[in-house]
Amino acid sequence: MADTDVQSIIELTRKLHRDEEASAQDFVPGVTPILPSGAVLDEDDRAALVEQALRLRIASGAAALRFERLFAKTIGVRKAHLTNSGSSANLLALASLTVPELGERRLRPGDEVITVAAGFPTTVNPIIQCGLVPVFVDVDLGTYNTTVERIEAAIGPRTKAIMMAHTLGNPFQAAEVAELARDRDLFLVEDNCDAVLSTYRGRRTGTFGDYSTVSFYPAHHITMGEGGCVLSNTLELARITESMRDWGRDCWCEPGEDNKCLKRFDYQMGDLPHGYDHKYIFSHVGYNLKATDIQAALGLSQLARLPDFVAARKRNWRRLRDGLDGVPGLLLPEPTPGSDPSWFGFVVTLTEDAPFRRPELVDFLTARRIGTRLLFAGNLLRHPAYRDVEHRVAGDLTNSDIITERSFWIGVYPGITTEMTDYMIASVREFVDRHR
Repeated sequence: MADTDVQSIIELTRKLHRDEEASAQDFVPGVTPILPSGAVLDEDDRAALVEQALRLRIASGAAALRFERLFAKTIGVRKAHLTNSGSSANLLALASLTVPELGERRLRPGDEVITVAAGFPTTVNPIIQCGLVPVFVDVDLGTYNTTVERIEAAIGPRTKAIMMAHTLGNPFQAAEVAELARDRDLFLVEDNCDAVLSTYRGRRTGTFGDYSTVSFYPAHHITMGEGGCVLSNTLELARITESMRDWGRDCWCEPGEDNKCLKRFDYQMGDLPHGYDHKYIFSHVGYNLKATDIQAALGLSQLARLPDFVAARKRNWRRLRDGLDGVPGLLLPEPTPGSDPSWFGFVVTLTEDAPFRRPELVDFLTARRIGTRLLFAGNLLRHPAYRDVEHRVAGDLTNSDIITERSFWIGVYPGITTEMTDYMIASVREFVDRHR
């Protein structure tokens, strides 16, 4: 297709987007849905998707490589590898720590990985899927993160790693946890899916661990529709990640490249004959978890607006926090001391003496078209999927159970306007006033 034809179609695409925006209805309290999360897409995003489709760039290629480089620079690490989802990113990161070239440090079946009980399943599932044993610790109410003291108390003779998320964008004590991991020779995997551009002690989350992961699902800070990323500062780990993501192959040529090493037919590996094509030599039992250029093109467009998205999230969170301050029966969220969160949501926990229950408040908000979500799985060990999973619990899970029974969150994503935020505040206050 000629470039002039492509540009003509893109201009029509942009006009379509502008026409749709012009016809969008204004916010009507109680009628217009207020979603707890979602993507904010503009005409540049639509144009980026259409251009990749028109040029039939349907596999991983130049756009994916460009995104990886820009995103690694944005977070502040050396290497980033795109995946088809954030869940795949978590699986890839942990599986990459099981390979033989890591020697005695490698994770082996039966080794323990410390994590939290109150979170999203895909932070924990890779531990189980890799034949490892999750060790669950509790979290604090208010920050909804665990503490370095709980983690240290959970370390046992078979503990080899720590893997957990910065909850709803609120950083855990990443510097202290990373120091503990170094002192005890443990791997640290930061699930940074909810916390892109959050900082702890002036340093961005996603830069403390051996690996960090990100999701580009529509609910997250930027979106590719589906997609994720594994990031690392260590070239050795980055090389392992790339191989594990790309079928387990030994070759590191980018898509469309051949013989980058200048000895494609001069390798002797395994029991293969000398000169076996390096593009088809496999050094790991890997996966195919790559993303496409269509996804990456959307990610590149979104990445340009990431600072604005983060500013909107912080602004909406602060307005909710100020507007609900002092409301009886509600425990409001608090940033981890020393942190500047890039918030994913605004979590509320009902106090023990609240004269109402969570379902009543959630139903009231739902009737007003205000979307809510629970704090993910609550205590994962109370779910049927984990009933027979080998695990260990360090300490009690009192707060994780409270979260299961009494916590929920409402949205702060950039699609929520000041008018919507004020309506949420007024609705919660009205409900509470009715129950005094």
